[in-house]
Amino acid sequence: MRFATFSTSQLPKPHLGIVQGDELLDADLAGQALNVNIPDQLQELIDHYAEFGSALQAISEKAAGRRFTEVKTYTDIGAAHKLSEVRLFAPIPYPRKNVMAVGLNYKAHAEETAAIRKRSGDAPSYPIFFTKATTSITGPYDNIVIDPAASTKLDWEVELGVVIGKRGKNISEGEALSYVFGYTVINDVSARDLQSNHVQYFKGKSLDTTCPIGPWIVTADELADPANLPLRLLVNGQVKQNSNTGDMIFPVPTLIASLSAGMTLEPGDILATGTPSGVGFSRKPPEFLKPGDTVEAIVEGIGALRNPVVGL
Repeated sequence: MRFATFSTSQLPKPHLGIVQGDELLDADLAGQALNVNIPDQLQELIDHYAEFGSALQAISEKAAGRRFTEVKTYTDIGAAHKLSEVRLFAPIPYPRKNVMAVGLNYKAHAEETAAIRKRSGDAPSYPIFFTKATTSITGPYDNIVIDPAASTKLDWEVELGVVIGKRGKNISEGEALSYVFGYTVINDVSARDLQSNHVQYFKGKSLDTTCPIGPWIVTADELADPANLPLRLLVNGQVKQNSNTGDMIFPVPTLIASLSAGMTLEPGDILATGTPSGVGFSRKPPEFLKPGDTVEAIVEGIGALRNPVVGL
């Protein structure tokens, strides 16, 4: 299934939706029509996902048939919306923890940044983990805002996002994928000047609006192999990054195993798995985002982010 967080003009509070084709079902209203309770927040659904399996299946089956026993459709009760008519938020707008992320997880990206950062271009021996503040998260179509008082060198990074589905610690690589709730798209927008000035990742990765996520989460059962997903990023229609998750140095199971060693992962935790080559600061001459740009981050099989860039 595909789960999104959305609002409408009639229901402005962000709440849970189920994406089916070009439509989105209000999960709470659809559940009420079938006398089943569905949480109206995606985090709560992930927390208790096993409890709602039969209810979600019933909603999907009714959506396929388009009718209730009372001969009412989801549209009749206001539960069905065109995707083009709703506002989508990040699937988990306010996660409990910072977004966990991985640096230099594609060999070509490690090589392209080596000379600039004055280090070896060799692949790292262990995953390089850092985090992005929860306040950096923004929606799949919302503005990326450049605050020139904070940074003038915002860069792009398309990434596969992994959402953890159950609590675990010391997870083995063989079991790792069973802990995944689903997958999403992340643009790890990065302030390169702050990274250099502060000589670390966190500050330069955590400015407001620099973590577009979405447009929804695709559950793991619909995307069984995260190791073979084309991903690309475009700025103003021009391709800047074009790769495949199969080129990761540390694939998803290895990342989960490494991250969970001695550290508990919890439902709703978000992991950004690294970006391929083609980032702006490694280009000659360097390229950075500017007001008026539009950035599209795409992972095949999941979806696309499309974020305008504006000035403060």
